[in-house]
Amino acid sequence: MSKKHPIIAVTGSSGAGTTTVKRAFEHIFHRDNIRAAVIEGDSFHRYDRAAMKIEMAAAAQRGESLSHFGPAANRFDLLEELFREYGESGTGKKRYYIHSDEEARQLNARLGTSLNPGEFTPWEDLPTGTDLLFYEGLHGLVVTEDNNVAQHVDLGVGVVPIINLEWIQKIHRDNLERGYSAEAIVDTIMRRMPDYIRYITPQFSLTDINFQRVPTVDTSNPFIARDIPTPDESFVIIRFKDPNKLQIDFPYLLAMIPNSFMSRRNTMVVPGGKMGFAMEIILQPIIERMMDARKV
Repeated sequence: MSKKHPIIAVTGSSGAGTTTVKRAFEHIFHRDNIRAAVIEGDSFHRYDRAAMKIEMAAAAQRGESLSHFGPAANRFDLLEELFREYGESGTGKKRYYIHSDEEARQLNARLGTSLNPGEFTPWEDLPTGTDLLFYEGLHGLVVTEDNNVAQHVDLGVGVVPIINLEWIQKIHRDNLERGYSAEAIVDTIMRRMPDYIRYITPQFSLTDINFQRVPTVDTSNPFIARDIPTPDESFVIIRFKDPNKLQIDFPYLLAMIPNSFMSRRNTMVVPGGKMGFAMEIILQPIIERMMDARKV
């Protein structure tokens, strides 16, 4: 952890709602003129898309499971080294994992490369003079026998819908955006489950704040759900690990967010449609105090 070069990690599987959190942070950074070094978790995968398919097939032949949730498919060592170096000196290296043709065009134009979706860009230095490092991905607080990424994080935020909702979101995203069959998606969910249990869920016990979306409609069989529950069909449960440390003003938050309420002494519930707004008014004062601490 570092007052001079703080690190914020947003952790959650793709489709969990991390994009909403990322947008809330972007709004805060813009309003407060904060210059962030942005790190995408995908860039620390061990294999590009083509190599991952080969490695997955080889693992299956050995009777093993390989997934992007576990250490065998990721470089936790490099992620921990980046967090350590940034915390000490505000420096480090980053790269990008290219998701789409549009990303490929933009990155190739900037870097002078001819890369395709599913490939990594070369490593490059982080921009100089940043105020903080912002990570968004699967493993911002991961801890294994060999690596402890969480120890370097100053503010950890978890985004985790209840599991059936997470599966519904994944099934719809992979089917509509990637063209995967329902059978292939279910196979992926099953293959990833051991790594999800070992390496993803423990991180949510280490976060400072968790945002968990809970639908108010029937999601008992996620594999036949025709629609993703809308924000208005959901509540968001917000759990603070240590409200005193974060200086959370619950009366203020309850007054600012209509129809919100407390369910436990460190947990409040807000309407799903207010998730983005809640994130901003909760996180902005925390980040501003982090920036003030840099000046001391």
